Amino acid sequence: MRRRLPPLNSLRAFEAAARHGSFALAAAELGVTPAAVSQQVKMLEAQLKLPLFRRLPRGLELTEAGRAYLPGLSDGLDRLAAATAQVREGRASGVVTVTTLASFAAGWLVPRLSDFRRRYPGIDLRLDTSRHLVDFAREDVDIAIRFGRGATKGLEAVHLLDEVLFPVASPALLHGTKPLNRFEDLAHHILLHDVDALPNQPWMHWQSWFEREGLDPKAASRGLFFTDSNVLVAAAVAGQGVALGRAPHLGEHLAKGRLVRLFEQSWKADWAYHIVAPAAQFRRPLVRTFVDWLLEQASAGNDYAE
Repeated sequence: MRRRLPPLNSLRAFEAAARHGSFALAAAELGVTPAAVSQQVKMLEAQLKLPLFRRLPRGLELTEAGRAYLPGLSDGLDRLAAATAQVREGRASGVVTVTTLASFAAGWLVPRLSDFRRRYPGIDLRLDTSRHLVDFAREDVDIAIRFGRGATKGLEAVHLLDEVLFPVASPALLHGTKPLNRFEDLAHHILLHDVDALPNQPWMHWQSWFEREGLDPKAASRGLFFTDSNVLVAAAVAGQGVALGRAPHLGEHLAKGRLVRLFEQSWKADWAYHIVAPAAQFRRPLVRTFVDWLLEQASAGNDYAE
């Protein structure tokens, strides 16, 4: 039996307007005018022979019929989008250019890329490991993964991962002549410092940790200093001292026993990792596929952040 359904544009218009409570906001999402959304909703109401909204001076209010219709319609549109994405997976092709910090790429992203390549063999990735803030209008970059507070003007930001820090060291230091049983024992060990840590990032400074633990912060001012966090991690693996481990960067080292977490103390950073790009980039199929995969990977593992 042939299914008789209202036009898809009318269904999408109603669903967006119902979510936003506004024809104007629905129009912005769908890339049409508010008048066009209103007209599509009127067509749907005429076909159903039921009012779906009450038009109020300050917005829209769903009628009883509208409230009953919305959940099933939203679920249907979600299923349609998922089915479309599933079909695209087998034939999606092209290049996605991603810029991120080298430390995040090496510690978190690269170890997971074999999964992406297996599932999306037609999509090639270009990784630009750079510190500078990308100009999306002038540079050939699709998305950025950045560590910060979130969106900046003109860009959309999607939360990817939090960052939790805790002291880590090579297992070799645990068997040395100087014990490493309590935080206070760090006063007798070499500390590894990231000199690029900003003053407003206290979680990345040993002095702030010592002060937070009620110890003399001056005792944390000596050690080895690095301008590259990848080299800092390598020094920790080599047993050169104790580092402040950044959980998203250290999953492989911790899992394979090259580094161990020393104490219970941890510090959740005020900043987090976000996927950043102009809103239009997130609507591109290839980019959306990669972003969805990133979010799936982020939700799948704890990266030793407890």
